[in-house]
Parts: sequence; C-alpha cells; structure tokens
Amino acid sequence: MPLVTSTPAKALRLIAVVPSLLALLLGCSANSTSTKAIPPIKAVDNLAQKKTIVSSPNSPSPSLVPRQSPSPVPIPTEKADVVLIGSELEGMYLARAAADEGLVVKTIDPRDQPGGQLLQAEMQFLDAVVDNGGKGKLIAQGRVKELITGFRKGTIRKPSEFTAYYNKLVQGIPIESGIQIQDVERVPGLRGESKIDSVTYKSKNGSLHRIEADYWVENTDYAALVGKLGVERQPGLEAFFGAKQVEYMSAGLMMKFKNVDWDAFQKHGYTTVDANYGVGVVDVTKRYVSSNDRVFLRGLNAVNQRDGEVLVNALLVYQIDPSDERSIEEGMALGRQETELVLQHFRQSMAGWEHAELNGFPHSLYIREYNHYNADYNLQVSDMLSGHMFFDNVSIAGYPLDLQGLRHAKWGTEMGRPDKYGMPLRSFLLKRYENVILAGKNVGTTAIAYGSARIQQNTSIAAESIGAIIGHLRGAKKLKELQAGDWPELHRFLNANYHIKLSGIVAKNKLAGWTTEEIDRLNEGKINYTIFERTGKK
Repeated sequence: MPLVTSTPAKALRLIAVVPSLLALLLGCSANSTSTKAIPPIKAVDNLAQKKTIVSSPNSPSPSLVPRQSPSPVPIPTEKADVVLIGSELEGMYLARAAADEGLVVKTIDPRDQPGGQLLQAEMQFLDAVVDNGGKGKLIAQGRVKELITGFRKGTIRKPSEFTAYYNKLVQGIPIESGIQIQDVERVPGLRGESKIDSVTYKSKNGSLHRIEADYWVENTDYAALVGKLGVERQPGLEAFFGAKQVEYMSAGLMMKFKNVDWDAFQKHGYTTVDANYGVGVVDVTKRYVSSNDRVFLRGLNAVNQRDGEVLVNALLVYQIDPSDERSIEEGMALGRQETELVLQHFRQSMAGWEHAELNGFPHSLYIREYNHYNADYNLQVSDMLSGHMFFDNVSIAGYPLDLQGLRHAKWGTEMGRPDKYGMPLRSFLLKRYENVILAGKNVGTTAIAYGSARIQQNTSIAAESIGAIIGHLRGAKKLKELQAGDWPELHRFLNANYHIKLSGIVAKNKLAGWTTEEIDRLNEGKINYTIFERTGKK
C-alpha cells in the first residue's frame, strides 16, 4: 500500500506548486514589459497620441512628417520719396531741396563717415567757376554760392568751417553710414525701361533693412548703386591717353601743413602767390623727384587757411580703383609717405616754409573719376565750347576741360576753355532706368567732356534744381515724362524760389564756322582746342 498512498501525495504537492510557478512566470513577464525610463502610463499616452496622428486621413506617417524650420524674421521696410546712396556734397543739395519741398528723404552711405570728397578727403581748395574761360564773373547760383563765396572771402577755410557748412546743409536729413547694399529689386518702368522698386541693405550692426522710394540718387564716388544695375561702362580716359587697361584720372592726397609764414611766402616774389592762394610755383615743384612712379608732384593749388595753416592740392596718386578699399588704402600709404618727403623739399625750397610741419592727414583720397555710364544725353566737348543751352537746363556751368593725368601721361592735358554752357536734366538721368538720378561726378558725359563737367559747383547747382523740381511736381509727372513745354514754368519756379536762373542766358560760341567733321574730331579728342587757339591748327 505504500505505493498507492505515496502517489497521491506527490501529485498533491505538484498541484500546489503549479500556481506559485504560474505567479512567478506572470510576474517576470510583467516586469519585462515595464522600464524605469518610460513608465507604463506614459507609454500608453504616447501610443494614444501616435494613434491619433495616424488616424488622421490628411496626415502622413509619423516617420515622414518634416521637421518645421523657424519662420524667417521679416525685414523691416520703410518708404521714402527720395533715397540717396552716398553722402557726397553735390547730391546733398538735391536732398536739401527735396526735403524743403516737403518730401521724405533719406541717405544711406557705404562709406563709414559722411561728407566724402569735401570732409573725408578734405578737398577744400574749391574751384570757383567763372565765365569767359576763367576771366569773367562768378557764375555760382543757389545754395552752393554761399560755400564758394565764403571760401573766396576767407570765412570758410578751415576743416571745422566746412564741417559746419555741411552740417547746416544736411540738417534734418537722416544719413546712415557704413551700409552694404545686399539686393536691388527692379520692376518694369516707363517705355520699356527698368525701375528700382526697393533696396535691401545691411546696416553697420549687421541687421537687414529694406527701403522703397520713388527716386534713387547715385551719390558716391564709385557708383555703389549704378554698378549693380548691369549698365554698360563708357570708354574712359584710357582710350584717349592710349593706356592698355582701364585707368582713371589720378586720385589725390591733400597735403596739410602748419607753421607756414604765409606773408614771407607771398613777399618772396612768386608771381602766382597772393594773400589767399599759391598757384603753380612750378619752378619749385618741377625740381622735386618722386620716390615712387605712382606718385607725382604737379603745380601747387595752395590755400591760406589762416593761423599758419596751409592746404595744398598737388600730390597725384595713380592707378587707384575707387571701388576697391584695398586700392584706396594702398594709395593713402603711398601719399602719406610722399607727403613727408615733399615737406622736406618745401622747407628747403620755398620762403616762409622753413619751419613748416605736417598738420595731419585726410581720412581718404580725393577721387577725381570713376566709371562713366550712359545718361539719356551725354554732354560732348562741342556742347561746352559752343556754349550750348538746353531746353531742360538744370545748371549753368563752366571751367576748362582739365584732364588730370594717368601713370604714363602724368601731366595730363587741357582740351579747351569754354565761356559757359548748359547742363540738361537728361545728363543726370541714367539711361534704361526710369527713376535713377546721377549726382555729382556720375553725370553723363564723354570722358573728355568730363574734365569740365566734374567740378562741384557745376553739378551742385544741377542737383539742387533737380531736387526742387521733384518736390514741385509732387508726382504729377515723372522726371522722364517732362517735355519741352513744361520747362518755362519750371525755370520760373527755380528762379523765383531758389535764385537759380537757367533760361535766357547767352554764351560765346567758340566753334562758329566749324564743320561737322571738325566737330566730330573735336569730340573724339583728335583736335585739342587749346592747341588750336595757340596755333590755329585743327
């Protein structure tokens, strides 16, 4: 019986163990499906969320949903009637007149400081334009007349006095310096031309800005705006002088001196030195030998700034690209080095200069020329020497056709001396663009005619006239819509309100009797009128 009695006991013990084993197995299974990182409740929530996403018929699988990139920050946009690129003196007369007529005007300047040629290059030996080939009366008009007469009288001679004049001129006109143009937005304009709608630029602090305007004014000395518009450059002086590559008129470094005894300088007997100016003195300058082939000391244009201070425009620096900051810095270094050597030469060679010292250096080179771009009308040499007056005159100009030299033609040349001539609005309107104005040295001329047109007095009068006209029109007509019949009233307005007389003026025609073929040769530079006057040969 032991066998019978033992078997049920074992079975009972096995049956008793089975529930424990099952519980143990179930417990292990439960522990294996839960983790410390993802609690069961959260896992259920995530699954519920995934099921919700998948259940949407318009949503892709979760693995295909693209990661959302942050929305771009909108670029702040402002609107003006007139925007100037650059703060050169000439264009600021346009800004002033437009603002005075009630327009919203703003200047954005790629240079780090405002004032350009006048303040940063300190080209403060001003060329006063007089008629009759430089032997007549002053023909300055408008606001620039105050500057020219102040300079001639001696009340505006020092840098602080020029700065005060400039600040008064631009008072209330925003100038943002140190900008970089990033984009120019163009749209269709009048008669198939293009039109600038907006400019996006980066400010000095790196932020982006967008500005819209009705008119855009190129007012830099290196075509910072126009150079981005895809317009063709005209042949420059390199073609006239026979250079093999593009080259511009020499730049200049203004030389600043102190401790000069001007009375002794004047009394020494130099025939071209008076109480205010020292011009030429070429017997001294010709004896100077430059230390570098890229610099040259020509005849003096020296002005007495009072108190023993003298400013001299005579040091030429060749092969400068105004659009290349490194080229300008290189030219500055060459000019500063040469100025120290010129000082020693002046001390040894000129009366009153024995104790002269350097009086610092300008912040930039004086840029005479950059690329020439086509305007609606390009002024010709024959326009100037014939004294031509245009129906759309915006300035009465003058000054010799003075071509400063290149590296291999250091002295340059003079091509003739007009009496006076008109400058039409069309020479300040960029061809192929409805709303781009060319201020100052950007005026539309041939390379030879530029020798006269470039003078600040000439283009300052034009700029003020254009700014006043834009304000006077109030959008009733665009500048490129003006017809000959509109101009008598506009000229009356300018004469009455800005003291700028542009009609009823007669100039001497120095080309009377010339044939068409001779005039063509004159415009091409194959006839030098200065030589013709002296020799009678064409």
